[in-house]
Amino acid sequence: MSRDDSHLPARSSRAEVDAFLATVSSMAPRPSGSTATGRGQGRLIFAMDATASREPTWDRACHIQGEMFTEAATLGGLQVQLCHFRGFREFEASPWLAQPAQLAATMTTVRCRAGQTQIGRVLSHAASECRQRRVDALVLVGDCMEEDIDAVCHLAGELGLLGVPCFVFHEGGEPVAARAFREIARLTRGAYCRFDASSATELRDLLRAVAVYAAGGRAALAQFEQRQVATNLRLTHQLGTG
Repeated sequence: MSRDDSHLPARSSRAEVDAFLATVSSMAPRPSGSTATGRGQGRLIFAMDATASREPTWDRACHIQGEMFTEAATLGGLQVQLCHFRGFREFEASPWLAQPAQLAATMTTVRCRAGQTQIGRVLSHAASECRQRRVDALVLVGDCMEEDIDAVCHLAGELGLLGVPCFVFHEGGEPVAARAFREIARLTRGAYCRFDASSATELRDLLRAVAVYAAGGRAALAQFEQRQVATNLRLTHQLGTG
């Protein structure tokens, strides 16, 4: 597969990138629990739609997604569980991993397979994991939603009650999925953002910022942003004080 950004959907999503940052501004500070506070590692679930509709852009998206882990690894404080769904009711969750090489190796073994979405299953899984041990964030990357929106939103509400924000990254702009993904983000007090050819760079930086925030909280995010001179990311300010 080519990794040229031109293989991503061509419609601009600069406004969605800006909206993502604006939404994050209203989020409450992440409860302490990372290495920044000396209370253990941050934990992030990264869930991917691996159904056939994503195959044309799969390799490039995986490459972008993989870059988030390299940045967080510099903190030594983030555990990631990779999840994906595809085919006929296939759903897999990896062990909790902390090394970028392990994460990359696990991610690159997944190939797309025709099937329906299982976003409700992702949300249920994240809630189950959180009940066992705190999860700091859920990242969901997908392009469509083929499930009952009311049932999915009910699960999102339950996840929100557990305090797990869902950061939804929407490939393309399919309207049914957009509506569902925005609701998932709202109900979990997370954020929604589209990505396409014009926002691939912003997607990379936003994913890295989410990983850094889950790993080390606001202080780590501030250090990350100081190194992002060429970007317009200012999540520390938008997250507020406290």
